[in-house]
Amino acid sequence: MENALGGGIGGVMGQLITGVIGQAIGAIAKLLMPGPDPGGWFVTIVLGLVGSSVGGLVMSLLGLSGMVPGLVGAVLGAMLLLFIYRLVKKG
Repeated sequence: MENALGGGIGGVMGQLITGVIGQAIGAIAKLLMPGPDPGGWFVTIVLGLVGSSVGGLVMSLLGLSGMVPGLVGAVLGAMLLLFIYRLVKKG
């Protein structure tokens, strides 16, 4: 019972940490791309999380690994998604 409870709490904490990191990546992307954005904090988290995945995948395909390339890739991926999101919401 203790293992099941510990795993559940770790899973929730992992999701919370991932959400905070996604929010930070999304906020950095919005900071680097000023202008009106059609979305609130939830959109920022989603763009940050998905952008992190996309950016991390691209960096790994390019053979770049490590914390700095991963963070750069995450921010660039979130910026790309923010750009696409703005185009879609505008039109």
